[in-house]
Amino acid sequence: MTVLGAEKLREELKRLKSVERPRIVEAISVAREHGDLSENAEYHAAKEQQSFNEGRIKELETSLSSAEIIDPSRIQSSKVVFGATVTVADVETDEEATYQIVGVDEADLDQGMISITSPMARGMIGKEEGDQVQVHAPGGLRRFEIIEIHYR
Repeated sequence: MTVLGAEKLREELKRLKSVERPRIVEAISVAREHGDLSENAEYHAAKEQQSFNEGRIKELETSLSSAEIIDPSRIQSSKVVFGATVTVADVETDEEATYQIVGVDEADLDQGMISITSPMARGMIGKEEGDQVQVHAPGGLRRFEIIEIHYR
């Protein structure tokens, strides 16, 4: 995972532990005061939130404890590797897009961050500027040319 991705996960973990956990405990406490727990929708909703929150905390702790953190700005390569920010152009439409190849836990397509396991990233790994990439997309086979590779 990238340095930025690890930082975002640590921030989320901190928020879940210091903000969400106490809020949920308070909601459970308030719901208990309403009496019969077997028919108390507020109580059951709060317990469900607690279960989800604790599950996410464990997931984040596991991811962070086993992650290998890589700083893309320290990578020196002319080829696409993990952490690269790559600008590609669709061979048919000349439409350009820029993606950073990141870990599974930090992927966010809206931010241009694609998972190392995505078909696009797998197609780009090991390629250089000027190379073409074929990607099996839901709409069929698409071809892209790598315009620029940089590490930041």
